[in-house]
This record gives sequence, structure tokens and C-alpha cells, in this order.
Amino acid sequence: MDHYENFPVASWLCPPELRAPILALYGFARTADDLADEGDATADERLQALAQYRAHVHQACQHPDFLSDSWPEVFLALGREHQRWHFPMGLLEDLLNAFEQDVIYTHEKRVYRDRAQLLDYCRRSANPIGRLLLHLVRIQDAESLRMSDAICSALQLINFWQDLSVDIPRGRYYLPEAADLQHEMAWARQLMLSGAPLVHRLPGRFGWELRLVVQGGLRLLDKAQRLNTFKCRPVISRWDAPRMLWRAIRM
Repeated sequence: MDHYENFPVASWLCPPELRAPILALYGFARTADDLADEGDATADERLQALAQYRAHVHQACQHPDFLSDSWPEVFLALGREHQRWHFPMGLLEDLLNAFEQDVIYTHEKRVYRDRAQLLDYCRRSANPIGRLLLHLVRIQDAESLRMSDAICSALQLINFWQDLSVDIPRGRYYLPEAADLQHEMAWARQLMLSGAPLVHRLPGRFGWELRLVVQGGLRLLDKAQRLNTFKCRPVISRWDAPRMLWRAIRM
């Protein structure tokens, strides 16, 4: 399966000194997501694999020369970069908890009752990404963290609702019960805009990277609100780039 990302991964805009830790975090999260979501394993097998993966995370962060028998490249990179950057372990744990929840909810065909449940999932599945990136640029004030959470939760919600045609056949349903999709998309837009001023708090190229992330999410929402995402999936194309860049400059 081809993976798509709402977060750019060590693109040319990213400061060179941050590429290695970002790629290490990406490898950690991408591999765990695959354990939860890809292949033909049963739910029990997926949860067992994630439990083993969790144990290897702690081993790698405590011992940078730890050699995982199953995921050596992932944990050599994670352990090496953790020694330099001291990733907050609670954020890595939150991501693993979210992947485990995906397995359980899919297996038991659970749905999210309301926005509060969705935001609780986003708090663990998406918000840690933004907080880890802020950790790398040493920004930890409460208002910046709040705005980062708003952007990341919005991106996660947009990802859910652009993917209804893909997720529902796989047993995942991220639209709250009795919810109106257009209203939910408008809520996601409001969340994104409430976090957008964070772009002015990030230094240099990193701030420009975030501008394009925000505009990419908003552009996806523009398309999703014009389509029936129960039947088709909107995507960003190269023709969207000039519009996104212009809007990023205007921010």
C-alpha cells in the first residue's frame, strides 16, 4: 500500500540539523502504524506485535546500541537520536496507545460517539507529532502547544473524512454517530485556523514548512467539502501547489 502523509517528512524546507531526528521519529511511527493496520494478521497478533515493539522502544531509548531482531534500522536510528534529543517518552507511548486503539476499535467494530471521543483519540494519535517537533526546536510554552494540538487534531480529522471511502470498507468509521459531515468539516477548519498563528512562532524554514502543512490541510478540506467522500477520496495535486504557496505567503 502506498502511504500518504499529512506531515511533510524532512523535506527540503526542513532545517538540515533536524532531518535525522525527524526521520527517526517518522520511521518509529510509520512502522508502528503498519503493525496496527497492514497485512493479514489477526487483532491478537497485531496487539502482540505492538507490545513487543513497545518493549523495543524502551530498550532502544535506554541503550542506543540496542539491536532489535525485528526492526533494527528503526531502533538504531531512534536510539541514536534519542541520546541527542531526549524525546519525551510519554509522547511515544501516546502514539503506541493510539495504534493499539485502532486495532481494538476495528476488530470490535466500534464507532466514535461524539467529538470528545474523537479529540481524545487525536490527542494520542496526532498531537504527539506536533509536540515532538516543537521539542526539537525547543518551543514549549503553553500557547504554542495549544496551537500545535489544534493543527494536528485538525489534520487528523481531515485525514479521517477524506478517507471515508477507504476506511469504511476496512472496518474503520471515524465520523461521530448522527453527525453531519459538512458540519464536522467546518469544525475541522475552525480548529486548523485557531492553530495557524503558530507559523509565526517557528523559526525560519520550519515556519514555512508549517505554513504549507496548514494550507495543504485547508486545501484538502476545500476539495472534500465539494465531493462525496463516502465514494471518492480527494487528493492534493501539483496543480494545487501555486494556490497553496500563495496562501502560505499571505499568512
